Amino acid sequence: MVSVAYAADAAAGAGGAQGLMSFLPLVLIFVVFYFLLIRPQQKKAKEHQDFIANLKKGDEVLTSGGLQGKITGLTDRVATLEIADNVRVKIARSYILGSVAADGGEGKEGAACAIGGGGKGC
Repeated sequence: MVSVAYAADAAAGAGGAQGLMSFLPLVLIFVVFYFLLIRPQQKKAKEHQDFIANLKKGDEVLTSGGLQGKITGLTDRVATLEIADNVRVKIARSYILGSVAADGGEGKEGAACAIGGGGKGC
């Protein structure tokens, strides 16, 4: 009967190591998700916050609503964009996606040519 107790104790010790090995794939999956999904997303969010903090008058930006314009006024929460001659709109800074130059923005004339306007300068 004592030998059965020793055998059961030895099997329990081996099962503990086996349980740790079955937990290892979950840890590896989390590490892969961190480096492929979480870390790049945090980096991109930080870059966007830095961009928003460094906005200045005269920058041409694109908003999340699709408006493209030049910044004519800034406060800590609001940016004023001039989207056409004497047409200004106020938007929250957080809705600015990025710079038109960084997006490869073609400008108003380039957009008309791309649509097929075929006007002067195309």
